[in-house]
Amino acid sequence: MAALQQRTIDLIRSQQEQLLSKWMENLTSGSQAQDNRLSQRELETQAREFWRLFLEAISTANAGTVGAREWQDTRRFLEDLSRDRVLKGFNSTETASFLFSLKRPLFELVQQGYAADAAQLGDQLWAISELLDLLGLHSVQAFQKTREDVIQRQQEEMLELSTPVVKLWEGVLALPMIGTLDSQRTQVVMESLLQRIVDTGSEIAIIDITGVPTVDTLVAQHLLKTVTAIRLMGADAIISGVRPQIAQTIVHLGLDLQGIVTKANLADALALALKRTGQTVVRAER
Repeated sequence: MAALQQRTIDLIRSQQEQLLSKWMENLTSGSQAQDNRLSQRELETQAREFWRLFLEAISTANAGTVGAREWQDTRRFLEDLSRDRVLKGFNSTETASFLFSLKRPLFELVQQGYAADAAQLGDQLWAISELLDLLGLHSVQAFQKTREDVIQRQQEEMLELSTPVVKLWEGVLALPMIGTLDSQRTQVVMESLLQRIVDTGSEIAIIDITGVPTVDTLVAQHLLKTVTAIRLMGADAIISGVRPQIAQTIVHLGLDLQGIVTKANLADALALALKRTGQTVVRAER
């Protein structure tokens, strides 16, 4: 990339208060200024901190690329800024505008300083533009990475919430399944269910598929894997919620569920589980 000349750096340093003031005007006149997600004081603090790091970096020798060691503190600041913007609900455009709004004040200053030298003017404008573009790209990349991490964490939390393991009775667990059963969810189901079997010492686990809309070959394979894992832990498994439509689908697909106990509803499965554990439920006399 084109390098900033010492003359340009000196010009920026000599006019830094005016530059910072104009940059703040651009920031406060933008949409972020009226956004209640970010206070005016917080925005100004972030701008002043970036400006301090920016001046230190451009004043250091061999600070020609954003990936250089001299820009390390600046990059770290932008990563923290992007992470904060993600958590506050900003998008990547709003995040990048924090840097890009600095272009106009810098351009105006360079145009004044190199008014008599068109060649140097073009070179230095290009150097500043390229530098801020690279910094903006770094902030957007950090923004995207943080957002992907947040989305992944939310998906994992939703999977855990959508697969609760419930203790129905002493020695009997139930896992109500709602929605589509895929490979990722099967893994979460296995981990949570097997851990609960170990923690409670349960003998029987009921997998209720009343809330599963359809059962195909892939779903059946996931259920078989879960049942196999339960048996390897020394417990037994019962599948409940097998509706007529699901039963017909299983038959038409030729799926082999032999050796797996199935029940039409959760109540029947619980009654069988209690019977297997030597317990009975009787109606109290009035």
